[in-house]
Amino acid sequence: MYQGLKVCVVVPAYNEEKLIAQTIRVTPEFVDHIVVIDDCSSDATSERARETGDTRLTLIRHEVNTGVGGAICDGHREALRLGCDVSVVMAGDAQMDPAYLPALLAPIVDSTALFTKANRFYSGDSYRGMPPYRIFGNIVLSFMTKLASGYWHLFDPQNGYTAIHRTALERLDLNRVSKDYSFENDLLINLNILRVPACDVPIPAVYGEELSTMRMRKVIPSLLRQLTRGLFRRILLKYVVFSFSPIALLLLAGTMLIGFGTLAGAWVLVETLGPPAASTGSVLLSALPFLTGVHFLINALMLDIQESPDRPAAPISPSQTGRDTPHREQPGSGYAAPRQPVDGPDSRSVADSSSRSNS
Repeated sequence: MYQGLKVCVVVPAYNEEKLIAQTIRVTPEFVDHIVVIDDCSSDATSERARETGDTRLTLIRHEVNTGVGGAICDGHREALRLGCDVSVVMAGDAQMDPAYLPALLAPIVDSTALFTKANRFYSGDSYRGMPPYRIFGNIVLSFMTKLASGYWHLFDPQNGYTAIHRTALERLDLNRVSKDYSFENDLLINLNILRVPACDVPIPAVYGEELSTMRMRKVIPSLLRQLTRGLFRRILLKYVVFSFSPIALLLLAGTMLIGFGTLAGAWVLVETLGPPAASTGSVLLSALPFLTGVHFLINALMLDIQESPDRPAAPISPSQTGRDTPHREQPGSGYAAPRQPVDGPDSRSVADSSSRSNS
């Protein structure tokens, strides 16, 4: 229990037999539950986790690899089932320093955010030792995620050290969130559609013996497609379906005007090849709609930045944060009262994200 909040740490693990025990052992004592999801590892990840003997441990083993996103989603579901107020994601490679967990939880405790994430690039020194191409890639990826997700005040989108309150989790459809390496980016898009207040917390990364299984040539094209689809989905749901906004009108009108101006410009260019000279009217027919469309898109972008949910739209009551409020099972809410303590770690196996059996 931390500041009146019941905390669960979700640990997605794939072939982490060397570091999973260390990750469990260094988890702070105020954490109530540790949920390790062995995503169909081919090594002894589950055995090493079970050998720690930590009574807070719940072990879930996937019989089919679901990807890091699928593992995290199963962990969040288990956190809700255990009746936890906050679900924190910490990788199984001991790369996320648990000493900064109170800092990650502080905005949620203070009711200033329902979702927090670590940011490794909070100062100029954070880039020291990083190859230039990776610095450029992180900056470009962060901007594209800002554009797609609408969280313009957040940075370092690939950082998976996150904490989310059960109020946001219960509203979030985890089945719609991407299950691969674009999980963090797609999660931000879905949270923004729900207008969940979020903030960054400066936390340095810990690098050591971990081995990355990410293949950039395969991941980046998929991530770009995911961000593009996510952008259009966010605009449609947030600014058209859920609340028809001037942003939608500006985007639609701006896009149409730029398209018309471009086509008109191409027509004028073709018609004036050679001796004929373009008239003033022909030039205006192309330039005026194009410039007006650009102006509309810039205004839409400014309004979208102002819409970035960096604080709650209304004060969060104690009943929402879970403090000073007993846990009660709510029919149909997906939130259950915590189970009674058991003598040893709870271990279970799942064939997929929807079917489980006790191991």
